[in-house]
Amino acid sequence: MIKAVIFDFDGVILESSDIKTEAFRELFSAYPDSVGEIVEYHLANAGISRYVKFRYFYENILKRSLSEKEELELGDMFSEIVLKKVLEAPFVPGAFEFLSGENSSYDFFIASGTPEEELRHIMRERNINTYFKEAHGSPKTKPVIIRDILSRYCLKKKEVVYIGDAESDRLAAKETDVFFIERKADLKEDSNRENGCMVKDLRSIKEILKSLK
Repeated sequence: MIKAVIFDFDGVILESSDIKTEAFRELFSAYPDSVGEIVEYHLANAGISRYVKFRYFYENILKRSLSEKEELELGDMFSEIVLKKVLEAPFVPGAFEFLSGENSSYDFFIASGTPEEELRHIMRERNINTYFKEAHGSPKTKPVIIRDILSRYCLKKKEVVYIGDAESDRLAAKETDVFFIERKADLKEDSNRENGCMVKDLRSIKEILKSLK
């Protein structure tokens, strides 16, 4: 029986994944010969901390040094670019209905690559923070967050599902051995996979959770 649901945030709760892709493109527009590779790396590593990505971009693509001060400034500029758009982004279909209708049936948590303070600010502004027991973001990694939740709430692995939309989410679920539900927006119909399933959006989540024994 499922007792807890851990969500990624961008692309799972809000339709905000593309907003962050375009933010990376804008932030590094001064490097036209490299911006394509930068965006490609971001897309292949969606869900991990933007600061990890900044360090990779500078070391491996731009071949430049990056001071701590510059890294923090990049983070501030990135937040400034995305925040207003994220606050206006629509919910993933079915997400708000599931959160508001089932929060008394399950314990809800967030494990996101978004900086924790920014994540919690967005949740308060969107009036969804009260639906969750806890919300965690970077610099903690998703496997660390999931293990911590399992430990502190005395949850068995089989009592927890993790919902994400990126490869980092799949790997976090695999590493922590919890059931993984992948949100894939271009999916034609829901389908099963090893120790998990794939869904187009969150409209079928209630039924999926009830079917898990």
